[in-house]
Amino acid sequence: MNHHFAHREKALLRPARDSDMSAVAEIWHQGWRDGHLGHVPDALAAARTEESFRLRAARRVDDTVVAEAGGEIAGFVMVSGDEVEQVYVAAPHRGSGMAADLLAEAARVVAAGGHERAWLAVATGNARARRFYERNGWTDEGAFEYPAADDPGPPIPVPCHRYVKELG
Repeated sequence: MNHHFAHREKALLRPARDSDMSAVAEIWHQGWRDGHLGHVPDALAAARTEESFRLRAARRVDDTVVAEAGGEIAGFVMVSGDEVEQVYVAAPHRGSGMAADLLAEAARVVAAGGHERAWLAVATGNARARRFYERNGWTDEGAFEYPAADDPGPPIPVPCHRYVKELG
């Protein structure tokens, strides 16, 4: 498989099923490490084990849209209310336009829920993700501390930037 394609890859976007969630957990775990290690508190990095992603993914099937390419799960997005919580694409599919398609789908889901604005949090040090959101029409509203859930402990504050997009 050629991992250096520049063409847009046409993925099928569809609601997630229970059977997708182990693949989602794997992409989430790897993508989270790529974007967050070195940018979040050590306690959070320690809490984000492979098992933690499996448990969290299993609970979130109803909030998840997956991108399927070549018969496999290649990316996903999770939406909760007006927040786009997670946007991840498997490493071989990055740069294919899939993340932008997932982000657009997430905004559509937020709008369909009756919200006029979508928002998301990006780790302050994750420059690659911040450029991606800005290119896709999201506005940086500035720094804040995002309370990252740490079951069973208290949330761990993570230095983030809040990005917003007007919908409609």
